[in-house]
Amino acid sequence: MATAAANVSVEEQGRRLYRTIWRWHFYAGIFCIPLVIWLSITGSIYLFKPQIERWMDRPYNHLRLTGPRATPEQIARTAVIAVPGSTLHYYELPPSDDAAVRVIVGIGKKEYRVYVNPQTLAILHTISEDRRFMTVVQHMHGELLVGTPGSYLVELAASWAIVLLLTGLYLWWPRQTEKLAGVLWIRTRSGSRIFWRDLHAVTGLWVSALALFLILTGLPWAKGWGGYFKKVRQVTGTSATKQDWTTSRADALADRMAQNSNSLSNAMDDMPGMEHSGHMGHDMGSVDDMMMGTDPYQPFNVLVPVAATLHLAAPVEIMPAMKTGGAWTIKSDAQNRTLRDVLQADPETGAIVSRKNFNQGMILDRVVGTGIAAHEGQLFGLMNQLLGLGTAMGLVLLCVSAVILWWRRRHVGVLGAPVPLARPRWSFALVAAVLTLAIYLPAMAFSLIAVLLLESTVLSRVPAIGRWLGLSVVA
Repeated sequence: MATAAANVSVEEQGRRLYRTIWRWHFYAGIFCIPLVIWLSITGSIYLFKPQIERWMDRPYNHLRLTGPRATPEQIARTAVIAVPGSTLHYYELPPSDDAAVRVIVGIGKKEYRVYVNPQTLAILHTISEDRRFMTVVQHMHGELLVGTPGSYLVELAASWAIVLLLTGLYLWWPRQTEKLAGVLWIRTRSGSRIFWRDLHAVTGLWVSALALFLILTGLPWAKGWGGYFKKVRQVTGTSATKQDWTTSRADALADRMAQNSNSLSNAMDDMPGMEHSGHMGHDMGSVDDMMMGTDPYQPFNVLVPVAATLHLAAPVEIMPAMKTGGAWTIKSDAQNRTLRDVLQADPETGAIVSRKNFNQGMILDRVVGTGIAAHEGQLFGLMNQLLGLGTAMGLVLLCVSAVILWWRRRHVGVLGAPVPLARPRWSFALVAAVLTLAIYLPAMAFSLIAVLLLESTVLSRVPAIGRWLGLSVVA
């Protein structure tokens, strides 16, 4: 009798734990589903950034160039003049011999991409970097188009999506290994209720690993988690001199502005009584005249041919020195970060002063950089993009099937959360798992504490709200 009682107790504890995890799975889904669908769709578009940008830039990638070409310094100067009041930020090598040259210039905190015909110096197109289609998609995906608050919200959704996937795996993991129908494959002849249940469960089982990978590799970009990661690296002595990714649009802009406090502006500062010509909106030609023969764009004539012979992964950018007389930068800004190189070159002779590639970075930076490249679908070509697309569409299917399951089992007048049982005993393993998630996902931890406090102090004390949310415990 004692053994039977003990067995019943263990079984009851299992039921209580299962119901508790199911409830948190349900509540996490209520919050996450709209954002997961949004992130999956925008992320799917961003996966194909190279193909989309090539298609959108096709009018500027196949020009009829038959005569002599202008010099790089003429192209750079033309681009700056085309945007009054601007300074040059960097010169991008054209993707092919018959393509326009891209020159990026800036006014204050705004950057503009100028497409210049390398033969006629005609301005083919000028567009703000923030208004480029893929940049808009990137901001939709990472910040919901509302800046830092959006980044925090995306991080919160990503954190709870991890909880959602892990609890889902627990709920649907087979307790009887001989019955794999509904776990590894969908039962199509057992009625619509079983079909939708299996569609949700089986999709979740197959997609969870890749989905967790996508979420975890996306966290370094989040404003909150990225800052948290930086502080941990500082405390542990693993921080890099310069991180190869940014945690928000504002940080990216600050990084770019720091890079572009360059010799083209400093050259003006070295002249008595002169301000930054670009910021003052002066014509660069007249400034050059005042510089008595010193041409701040001349190094482009030396460095552009050098950069072309290096065969770096596109896009290749050439940036003026951070200070007057310093080395200029030639770098690959490839989405596949494992192919990136950063070189310092003498602006007068073109000699390479130093070179640093991806494999010379710290191991942690290489791990994160490789993850980011895979997250963006650029680590191993088209297959990487298709895997990402399949995972994103699997997440959408998970969300849609979850909504249908909820709609079919809901009761009128209540939210439809699983009815709670008495509180289960928290095992050491469960406590350890929750604490591990809380340490790794601080946004989830803080929001969990806030929800528990709200539930205990307000929601559970208002009978109508408690009933609607399903907070009343069934004896």
